[in-house]
Amino acid sequence: MKKKLTITLICIALIFFFMFKLASNKKKIEEKNTPVKIKNVSIPVTISPVIAKVEANGLVKTGVLAPISQAKVLSGASGNIKRLLFKIGDQVTTGQSFAVIDTRLLEIDLQKSLSNVSKLKRDLEIYTELLEGNAATLEKVNEIRLNYNDALSQAGQLRRQISDATIKAPTSGVVASKIMEEGMFVTAGNEIASLVNLEKLKVEVFLTESEVYQISLGQEIKLKTDVYPEKPFLGMVTFIAPQANQSYNYQVEITTGNDKKSPLRSGTFVSADFSSKIAKQILLIPREALIESTQDASVYVTQNGRAVLRKIDVGQEYGNLIEVIKGLGLGEQVVTSGQINLKDGTLINITK
Repeated sequence: MKKKLTITLICIALIFFFMFKLASNKKKIEEKNTPVKIKNVSIPVTISPVIAKVEANGLVKTGVLAPISQAKVLSGASGNIKRLLFKIGDQVTTGQSFAVIDTRLLEIDLQKSLSNVSKLKRDLEIYTELLEGNAATLEKVNEIRLNYNDALSQAGQLRRQISDATIKAPTSGVVASKIMEEGMFVTAGNEIASLVNLEKLKVEVFLTESEVYQISLGQEIKLKTDVYPEKPFLGMVTFIAPQANQSYNYQVEITTGNDKKSPLRSGTFVSADFSSKIAKQILLIPREALIESTQDASVYVTQNGRAVLRKIDVGQEYGNLIEVIKGLGLGEQVVTSGQINLKDGTLINITK
């Protein structure tokens, strides 16, 4: 009896022991799996204030002068050049006689054509009377009428060619080149010379997207050239391309008058100064404060000991500084280093 009681007590003691061990192990496992509560850690960062700078709107581009207009002088008739009424460098006006084509062959062809017209006209009258008396067919009359109309058209063309034998200047300008000489044979459409109008000149420049929005049509532009370093020329913006080219630049044309006392020539290099006389205040931050690219810019701003992420719009760069167009105010503090460890709302520790 005592032996059984002893065994029973031993079993009960073992059961309690194992239960205690199981409970103890469970507690340890739970403590191990419980996330460790991390206290708020301040991330060390450096900061810089948003500063202001008074900046004049400076924009200077280089271009090449070109004539306001230029044209080719084309022959309106075929034949040998009888006379040239110009020399290279001559100043001509619109409609001025330029050259004369020998029309003797054309006049002979015209006489033949007129004789043929007269013959066909008589034939048409005769066959029309015969048709009325049923002595000719309608098909024959229509054939003669068609030939008569073709002869009239040919005679008209020859008259126009004879009239076009006196070639006139299509526009005013200076004779820049002479392609043909007297006695040479030309056909209708051949180039005889070229004209360049230098009464006005234009200069073509290309602006970036941010630059093109700073100018407007009709804006006065100061032009300078090394040929007359002490003399500025005034131009005016007469064209702004509505669409960018493949390089994402916009074509802009500036027109200026040509001073007879200080004449400019096509092909001369000039600088076009688009600078505004009105200075403006711009906001600047260090370039390294940007998180993303300039196209999708953002920075961390300090607020109550925390880093707050903020989207901004940026403009031109000035060395290691960049212009802030929108999103920041003067005097606000932006994080310039340590951003890699930050999230929106992270506690920060400002270091020097």
